[in-house]
Amino acid sequence: MPQLEIYNIERGKVGTLDLDPAIFEAPVKKHLMHAVVNWQLARRRAGTASTKTRGEVSGGGKKPWKQKHLGRARQGSIRAAKWLHGAIVFGPKPRDWSHSINKKTRKQALISALSLKFGEGVLFGLSGFELPSIKTKQVADFIKRFELKSALIIVGGGNENLLKSSRNLPNVKVVRVEGLNVYDILKFDALVMTQDSLEKAQEVLKN
Repeated sequence: MPQLEIYNIERGKVGTLDLDPAIFEAPVKKHLMHAVVNWQLARRRAGTASTKTRGEVSGGGKKPWKQKHLGRARQGSIRAAKWLHGAIVFGPKPRDWSHSINKKTRKQALISALSLKFGEGVLFGLSGFELPSIKTKQVADFIKRFELKSALIIVGGGNENLLKSSRNLPNVKVVRVEGLNVYDILKFDALVMTQDSLEKAQEVLKN
């Protein structure tokens, strides 16, 4: 059974935690992770871009000039796309970019992402991450102490001091275990999980 070393925030080793091999030593299925990341990004798209067609731009109810005998190209409406302030041809209209993906695929992709991080040696376990006050320097010092370029920190419950202390750090994101997702795991170089979040994640994913 794989084991993960558990540290405190000062990087002192305090113990080990047994990991479920079905979750942290599972085959890494890149095609599932790719599908789920695309699904996540599609759900985030607003889909509110909109341009006006000939029926929506103002003006153009009258023919600009008569058809013949002026030596000018014939025109039917100033709403045409070639006119200044005219319509937009094949422009974007509001749409829903989201699509469905089944729960089994999402679960297997998440397991693959966790197995990938554990296999690469960039999964770190913490006994806890309680901060006495809201101070960005505390989180910055933690990142420096563990020699991390960027980190996704997963906590088991509410941790307002940690959440607010990390907001100004572009290379750090704090998420509750309920919000653990494939996109964030792959986006950050390292995955840091508190012991209670590891236990909760294993309990949910093994079912």
